[in-house]
Amino acid sequence: MEGASDDPGLLIVWHSRTGASERMAVAAEQAAGKEGRVKRCEAAVVDADQMLAAQGYLFVCPENLGSVSGTMKELFDRLYYPLLGQVEGRAYGTIIAAGSDGTGAQQQIDRIVTGWRLKRVVDPLIVNFDAQTPEAILAPKTVPDKALNACSKIGAALAAGLAMGVF
Repeated sequence: MEGASDDPGLLIVWHSRTGASERMAVAAEQAAGKEGRVKRCEAAVVDADQMLAAQGYLFVCPENLGSVSGTMKELFDRLYYPLLGQVEGRAYGTIIAAGSDGTGAQQQIDRIVTGWRLKRVVDPLIVNFDAQTPEAILAPKTVPDKALNACSKIGAALAAGLAMGVF
């Protein structure tokens, strides 16, 4: 689901290998309504202009080997300097699809966006899929309704706060 407008209040940037992060990003977008747009984080999809057009961000990705996925990290590597000094004070949140812990990925994003001076405005959400074998890690994931509801609440809260000018 790619949004039609290029100027959302909330830009939901995601990467997924097993479908979990994508489904969680879409749940957040649906709850955000017209204020939210979901975009895959690959270079052909998200660029500096799109990031600058948004007033807030929700980063949704899997944890891979205790860190954000390489594709999500590439987004930050590619856009870090073009956005430096231009996005201070903007709101952000994170949703992490984890095999067991997820805190490494969440903390890595927090460290990266500290340089941009973004402001966390919602608690991080880590959804633990308890995937511990190669087969379980690589398998398509079913996101529990409780987790999708939490993603929806984050999307709605971010979008409402941005629309009201709270953040």
